[in-house]
Amino acid sequence: MAMDDRRDDVLTPSQLNTLARNLLEDTFAVVSVEGELGNVSRPASGHLYFTLKDARAQIRCALFRPKSQWLNFQPREGLMVLARGRVTLYEARGDYQLILDSLEEAGEGALRRAFEELRQKLQAEGLFDQARKRPLPRFVRRLGVITSPGGAAIHDVLSVLGRRFPMLPIDLLPVPVQGTGAAAQIADTLTRAANSGRYDALLLTRGGGSLEDLWAFNEEMLARAIAASAVPVVSAVGHESDVSLADFAADVRAATPSAAAELLSLDQGDLQRRLVSLERRLIASQQQMARQLAQRLDRAWLRLDAQKPAARLHALALRQLQLGQRLNAAWRRTSERDHARLRHAAAVLRARHPQLRLQHLRDRLAAIGQRPKLAIGRQLQQEALRLRSAVRALHAVSPLATVARGYAILSDDAGVPVQSVTQVETGQRIRARLHDGELALQVDAIHPSATEP
Repeated sequence: MAMDDRRDDVLTPSQLNTLARNLLEDTFAVVSVEGELGNVSRPASGHLYFTLKDARAQIRCALFRPKSQWLNFQPREGLMVLARGRVTLYEARGDYQLILDSLEEAGEGALRRAFEELRQKLQAEGLFDQARKRPLPRFVRRLGVITSPGGAAIHDVLSVLGRRFPMLPIDLLPVPVQGTGAAAQIADTLTRAANSGRYDALLLTRGGGSLEDLWAFNEEMLARAIAASAVPVVSAVGHESDVSLADFAADVRAATPSAAAELLSLDQGDLQRRLVSLERRLIASQQQMARQLAQRLDRAWLRLDAQKPAARLHALALRQLQLGQRLNAAWRRTSERDHARLRHAAAVLRARHPQLRLQHLRDRLAAIGQRPKLAIGRQLQQEALRLRSAVRALHAVSPLATVARGYAILSDDAGVPVQSVTQVETGQRIRARLHDGELALQVDAIHPSATEP
């Protein structure tokens, strides 16, 4: 019986390997191992087999398809790598091995870990919060570009700005963009430029490269300098797929240097269309004002025409004169203000734009300035003619015109007009008004007309 119990405890190699495999897989979930590549083999199946070794030991590793096809480097003998995977047992040989989920170069892997740790630290401090970021100015008057003067990024930026808005002043602030001490020089240049008060925005840029090449833009001192900048900072570091701590800290991140240049510049075609629109609005505003003033003159003329006494006519004439003076003063103020704005715009364009375009704009502005003045002058002449016509009409129906032809107006001492012989008595005194004065008369006799009933 004892013999049978001892045979129950005896395991086959397969059973032992299975127990060992389960023990390894249960004990080690996912491990990361850094070491040197050896015995690299990639058969037709596409799987990648190699050993990972150091000075005293080695372990077999396998990276199966399709993960082996996603590698961004070429595995070769002697290369230091960082492998992540599960520890298991290859039962056919009784060897334990690593089944990998990922494989990367050891140097870049360390950089990525350092990048992630620093990113989480700065994010926890709120350095990347959207609330602290500032919008870009609508019109950038001067731009500082912090980059290498010999890199491709500055050529891309200048090319886009030259096409979109060549009048934008640009200062190249040269710095090394990789290597020892590059981050400190970039941070110092950025801080001095931001505190100078010279720039409306700063562009921090360079071309693409490996993570090690771009590492200057992942330094903590540069991220803090960007966050503390007194002016908005645009970051365009590397290609569209590259992400740096400078991108997180900047107020705006652009995918490429060319995209950053488009964000920071106006389109000269859009600006030209805006100037044309403003010109049309100015002309429409002046025409509307002229129509309103003409309507006021029309209403004044109608009130004048409805009241015929000479005193009222004089008052309306005086009112018309005052309105004309106010109109001229208002037009002068409006015209001077509008012309001042237009002269300012012309001065800006004259200083920043090709000469032919500026001359064209000056000619148009001069033509625009004369139109309202000529239109208002013609309107005033028409109103003056209408006023003189009204005066002549009033004079034509006045009784004074009849008296001037030899007739007289009779009235008694109380000023009541005498229109019939029945209104006076013999011996009564009356007055006769002629065109050049009055006569004092006395009624000696009354002779009614024979036709009087």
